[in-house]
Amino acid sequence: MTYQSRLPRQLSRRQILLIGGGTAVAIAATSYALLQRDRFEGAEMSPPEVLESVRAGQLMLIDIRRPDEWNGTGIAEGAIMLDMRRDDFVAALTDLAGDDLTQPIALICARGVRSDRISARLLEAGFTNIIDVPEGMLGSSAGPGWLERELPVVRP
Repeated sequence: MTYQSRLPRQLSRRQILLIGGGTAVAIAATSYALLQRDRFEGAEMSPPEVLESVRAGQLMLIDIRRPDEWNGTGIAEGAIMLDMRRDDFVAALTDLAGDDLTQPIALICARGVRSDRISARLLEAGFTNIIDVPEGMLGSSAGPGWLERELPVVRP
């Protein structure tokens, strides 16, 4: 056996590109699957529609942000503050709904990301009429949001 045969074989550029490309595709597919797992595919409403429905007594609006966020911006008129990080979040929301899992409940957060994920999880928990507010309080790609639309807020 010669010295050359004991050295590790070098990979060709083509092999490196194929391995790198395959790895990139696998990472992208895994990331996409993980992101889609908690995606909400139900009803959505804009902030003005939500405000009108809340004022008409047609739905309950839950602000799922943190207390520091409520203090920083105020909360949407008619919203109930319920921090999504609570261990008993689902139980607390069930209590607020009077154990009626069919009651229309809209969720709002800062930019629609958390409300989207929590909406999906609430459907899995048995709620049947969850509505996401994808613009959130601060705006997102879905629209300008509650604050920029100059809709009414109250201090917590």
